[in-house]
Amino acid sequence: PQLVAYVSHFMMLEPGDVITTGTPPGVGLGMKPPRYLKAGDEMIVRIEGLGEQRQPVIAFDDWTAKVSAGEPTN
Repeated sequence: PQLVAYVSHFMMLEPGDVITTGTPPGVGLGMKPPRYLKAGDEMIVRIEGLGEQRQPVIAFDDWTAKVSAGEPTN
């Protein structure tokens, strides 16, 4: 309920909307060997009957350069 309330402050939520939040900090650290997201990786959220969303991982410096230049970051 708190997440829905927070998100609804800056965007309209409709029935069926999906809010993805990722994983808690430290999940990669617990793997043997530890595994972290890096530039070039791709995160995929897939829901059967709905579809999938793909998000590329980019280096922070690349992202800040795009934002500074007014370029899209997706």
